[in-house]
Formats: sequence, structure tokens, C-alpha cells
Amino acid sequence: MARLPRACPAGVPQHIVQRGNNRQVCFVEEQDFVAYVGWLIEYSKKYRVDIHAWVLMTNHVHLLCTSQMSNGVSLMMQSLGRQYVRYFNLSYKRTGTLWEGRFRSCLVQTENYLLQLYRYIELNPIRAGMVDEPSAYKWSSYQINALGKESALCVPHALYLALGDNKAQRQSAYRALFKSRMAGKLLTDIRLATNKGMALGSEHFKQEIETLTGRKMRPGKIGRPIGWRKNNTDDGF
Repeated sequence: MARLPRACPAGVPQHIVQRGNNRQVCFVEEQDFVAYVGWLIEYSKKYRVDIHAWVLMTNHVHLLCTSQMSNGVSLMMQSLGRQYVRYFNLSYKRTGTLWEGRFRSCLVQTENYLLQLYRYIELNPIRAGMVDEPSAYKWSSYQINALGKESALCVPHALYLALGDNKAQRQSAYRALFKSRMAGKLLTDIRLATNKGMALGSEHFKQEIETLTGRKMRPGKIGRPIGWRKNNTDDGF
């Protein structure tokens, strides 16, 4: 059965996760991180995708982005994935696949959820026990969004810009977001929506996305539909 095309409307933020096949390492040396970021910059600009937050872990990648054209995210990830696999296989004298199938993604409601995704992504190295503070991890957008490090990759979202009237105010307000723990339910909701390719947001937002894309953005109810026994009896079963 052919796979359904992704729902990728322009202007709606997306959370993307791409993992190594069987969780194998995708970044071995520092030069690998540098190469991936370089191509991410190139293809995000080519396909008009704004990258707001990101982290490169040893065996997977998280991105928070907004495409300015329909299907831009898919085009970017396809080009980036192929280019990086060629580089990786050549560098380490290997063949075959590197990524675990298609990348996973979910559409994100800006209100209430976008800045939470910023935090979720940039806190990955802490949850993995790699560092004690997000600022200590080099291969994420935290140093850019929270500390003002210059970047050719990150494009601030309008909601991030609304955190303050100038860079210093925005960075201070952004750092304050990291002083509280992320609720367990929020972590579960983010992971479920991303793994299932659904929308992350309110019920109203999910309904809007379903109407816009014609795709189901909420999990179906467990069990048989109401009235199934009566309907089957009426049909002679």
C-alpha cells in the first residue's frame, strides 16, 4: 500500500525527529556535526524552511521549523538525508541505509505549545545525561536562543521575538523558561503526536488542521464503534 503524503501546510510549525536505523550512531566525529549543519543551512534556505530550534544527538536529530511553502519540509529532509548518507558512508567506508525510515513529525499549535517545543528540543542533552545545563551542549540552538550566539541557521519565530523588545530582553525571558521542569503529560503528548504524525495542540487546533489538510490528526477511539452490534444484526449477521 502506498504511503500517504505528509500533511505539510505552509506557515504551520512542525516538530521533526529523525533517528539512526536501529538507533545506530549518526554522528561520530565533530566534522560530522559540522557537515550536517552546513547542509541543513543550505537546504533550509533552498526550500524556504525557517529553523527555530534544533539539537543533534549522537543517534538522532530534532528540529522545530516552519515551512514557507507547501511540502518544503519534506523536500528539505529528503535532500539533507540523501546528502548526509552519501557523506557518512564515504567517510566511514560503509554502505546501506543510515536513517530509520522516514522522519517523524507533528504539526504544532503556536499558542501554548511552540515555546514548549523549544524547551523540549534543547533539553534533550540533559534528559540523556550528557550535560548538566543546556548551555554546555554545543550542538543545539540553546546557545543561540538563550545566549545570543550568532547563527546562520536559526530563524526566530514571531512568538520568540515577542518575548522582549530587544535581544537582551528576549534572551533573558527565554532563559527563564528553563527554570521549571516540563510536566510528564506534556512530554508524553509531544512524543505521541510526533510518533503518530498527528497535531500537537488544542482540540480546536486539531480540528482546524484536519479541515485544512483532510488528514486525521487525532487518535481513533479504542474498541468497536457505538451501535456496531445493532448494525450487524440488521444486516443479518
